[in-house]
Amino acid sequence: MPDRESHEDPSQSKGRETDRETEAERRRRRAQFLRELTEARELRDRVQPRRAKTARLRHAMRMRTFRW
Repeated sequence: MPDRESHEDPSQSKGRETDRETEAERRRRRAQFLRELTEARELRDRVQPRRAKTARLRHAMRMRTFRW
């Protein structure tokens, strides 16, 4: 009869560590992406102020007409 004691496989625990590292890397990459996206939007707003103003007005209109 096979041994029923639970022995943790070292390869499984190593996989869990890499999962955690991967999750941390994913969060880091996402934060970097969001920072770059915000920077690009700010640059676009400075370069095209009329378009930025129109976009702000549209967004405000959407928020005013949105029902909670």
